[in-house]
Amino acid sequence: MSDTKINELKSDIEELQALLKQAKRKKVQDLLSLEIRKLETEWIDLKEKSKETPMEVSVAASSVPAQNKRYQIKLNGYGWDQSDKYIKVFVTLKNVHTLPKEQVYCKITEKSMELFVENLDDKDYTLVINKLLYPVIVGECHWKQKTDMVVIFLAKSDKSMKWSHMTEIEKKFDDKRNSRFKTNPEDMDNKDPQASIMSLMKNMYETGDDEMKRMISKAWYEGQHKNKTDTLDL
Repeated sequence: MSDTKINELKSDIEELQALLKQAKRKKVQDLLSLEIRKLETEWIDLKEKSKETPMEVSVAASSVPAQNKRYQIKLNGYGWDQSDKYIKVFVTLKNVHTLPKEQVYCKITEKSMELFVENLDDKDYTLVINKLLYPVIVGECHWKQKTDMVVIFLAKSDKSMKWSHMTEIEKKFDDKRNSRFKTNPEDMDNKDPQASIMSLMKNMYETGDDEMKRMISKAWYEGQHKNKTDTLDL
């Protein structure tokens, strides 16, 4: 899981906490608190997993003697950063710096990269990243072995462009999720904070599980019933 998704979850939590401070009705506060707890649980879980090196191991049956068998391991975990010229991909592998350079190499195209690490403690590692967010200049890309790490330098085709995500797929995923909390600027001018919260509850109902839908329906019913009672009392 990339650091980007962890940061996006944190931003979602902070935005919901801001809405919680504006909420006046207890049922609305309870619903927002429930959603915040769910996202916080997911955020903590992802942070714990990011401390490890996630990987999937696929062992093919072979008649080769056990002492010569090499495991094929697909890496999914990596970190990344950027400068004006490069997107830098960080892959952690213990003792990778001890390998000869010919056993650590990359295949790079304008929109993808593959890292290969051969025969590291009788294992072959690969990391594949397809559909990069923007094109890179293949001839200017390179990689380095550092202590327990490989760093791949992907040369930006547009030096002025800041990458928000590593891949097109990650950006589409986050854009879709963030649209749940998007507020029209005109609505902000014409509606009070309570109306914005009700709009958020509608989105939560449409995308939530059965428990979430049940709680929102109950809060909505009780709110409508209270409004009618207040009117009669007047």
